Amino acid sequence: MRWILAMTLAAGLSAPAEADMYNGNETPDYTVESTEGAVEIRSYPPHIAAEVTVSGSRDAAINAGFRVLAGYIFGGNEAKAKVAMTTPVIQAPSEKIAMTTPVTQVESDQGWTVQFMMPSEYTLDTLPKPKDSRIRFITTDPVRMAVLRFSGIPTTAALAKRTEELRAWAAAKGLTLSGAPQFMFYDPPFRMPWNRRNEVAFTLK
Repeated sequence: MRWILAMTLAAGLSAPAEADMYNGNETPDYTVESTEGAVEIRSYPPHIAAEVTVSGSRDAAINAGFRVLAGYIFGGNEAKAKVAMTTPVIQAPSEKIAMTTPVTQVESDQGWTVQFMMPSEYTLDTLPKPKDSRIRFITTDPVRMAVLRFSGIPTTAALAKRTEELRAWAAAKGLTLSGAPQFMFYDPPFRMPWNRRNEVAFTLK
């Protein structure tokens, strides 16, 4: 997918060593509470993220949003500083109340939000100021999530299928899901489909 091309500049080739790293890139820290097959219950502490809201289809929106955020981390900021790439790239439908947790499938009237976690070395005060006024920074809330991991190319149809699988799993376990599904994309386009890491997630009430 075009939106993830810039990840080739920062992605390594090593396997993930721990929960907060993936192929050499920092990921949001989390604790795994339980695992069943491809589904995990995770607890995420707060972190800082950069995000932009764009309109259009899911594919077009993530391409456009990724380009804006990649421009920022590759030096498109007032300090002309490069900010390390992190993973996953997150996509979510935009809401009237700004989202504070990672990604989704259903398009709203207001478009889609694309989000990168900022490296943990930064605070809101030390992040370089973006030149693009569409970019905003948020601090996420602590959250518990049900997350389904799968490989392959994350097409809209594949995401919809996995979303329904996760809904069914949660219903069978008596868990209550909150809000829209969130989509997380971890790999650059050169990685073979069967080695790609994609995730669908829901916040748990």
